[in-house]
Amino acid sequence: MKPGHHKNSAPEITNFSWGNLEINEKTNFKDAKLFPGGAKKWDWNETGTAHSPGIQPADVKELIDAGCEVIVLSTGVDNRLGVCPETLELLKKKNIETHVLSTEKAIEKYNKLRTCKKTGGLFHSTC
Repeated sequence: MKPGHHKNSAPEITNFSWGNLEINEKTNFKDAKLFPGGAKKWDWNETGTAHSPGIQPADVKELIDAGCEVIVLSTGVDNRLGVCPETLELLKKKNIETHVLSTEKAIEKYNKLRTCKKTGGLFHSTC
């Protein structure tokens, strides 16, 4: 473990290219759901998510359940992925610091926050 990392820190996004997110230099996802202690494929079919209206409350539920204090939502490389107002409302009600950014900015923000706060994120690697 690197200094400054604790066991509850969320995995690092070590590389990113169109359609590919590399996690901890070993696992690759097209879309990823990251949280303290874990990473998994973010499967839009599970919640019926689409670019419009976008990220739904059901998409962030697992991150809330994982105890995230901060959640970073990526809206895609070209900001084509929306975020439902209900999702932002839910995160606000739960007092969870939320950042909605294009994918590259979201990765930067997430990687900075993940070692000092319980951070989670949803990352979309294409448009």
